Amino acid sequence: MPLVKRSIEPKHLCRGALPDGVPSELECVTNSTLAAIIKQLGSLSRHAEDIFGELFNEANRFYMRMNNLQERVDLLAIKVTQLDSTVEEVSLQDINMRKAFKSSTIQDQQVVSRNSIPNPVLELYHRGDKPPPLNILSPYRDDKKDALKFYTDPSYFFYLWREKMLQATEDKRKEKRRQKTSGSGQTHSDQTKSHSRQALPRSPLLSSEQQKQVEDPSREVKKVRKARNRRQEWNVMAYDKEFRPDARFTPSPYHGMSSEGSLSPDNRLGVSFADFFSMAIQVGCGLA
Repeated sequence: MPLVKRSIEPKHLCRGALPDGVPSELECVTNSTLAAIIKQLGSLSRHAEDIFGELFNEANRFYMRMNNLQERVDLLAIKVTQLDSTVEEVSLQDINMRKAFKSSTIQDQQVVSRNSIPNPVLELYHRGDKPPPLNILSPYRDDKKDALKFYTDPSYFFYLWREKMLQATEDKRKEKRRQKTSGSGQTHSDQTKSHSRQALPRSPLLSSEQQKQVEDPSREVKKVRKARNRRQEWNVMAYDKEFRPDARFTPSPYHGMSSEGSLSPDNRLGVSFADFFSMAIQVGCGLA
């Protein structure tokens, strides 16, 4: 519901009951209407005077602020013109030793208070009905609270705003404390992992992937493709398709290798037999 700051009264000009024993009703209505119009003009002039008074006060405050600002600008211009870098040398140490600039501007406080209430609103406040005298019941309450505050409490909104501000401050403090605890816990876990890595000795019986998994269980171990052995591929290709071993049971490329890097005797025998078998097939085809 909007608050009407200024209201011109009376609102209705011709409404009203006629008194008894009036000889001319038309003349009575005309006179009452003219009187209501005069009252409206008086109310309008009063509100106009109040509006112009507020405008004058606002313009006066603005003028004072502009004068203060102009004086500060003039003083700053004089100081700037007096400075000469060729004559006066200022070291960096002197600049750092000087105090930082601090504004002396006074901020407006208690903008919304009883002293700053406009005159029309103050008149509406005084014309309003007073609250019932419930404060006489306060001595009979067990909780010792003011009984009138259950009917009307002007300080309710202030206490509500204060509770919200205190709750917001407490939430920010909890958030900062939670960030500090999470950061300290993360650094502690990192230090524990680094100490565990340094404490675990490397076993020569474990492969590099197993060793990495022991050092850091949460680390993902990727399978590396085995190196190709050209000699074993050539030996497998020497067989016919029917005699080639199944890929599911193919031994690893390093199976059967000797320490010198050559094939074992079993493999050498298999190679020679394959060569001999292929030569026999070729000779048979030629004879045929």
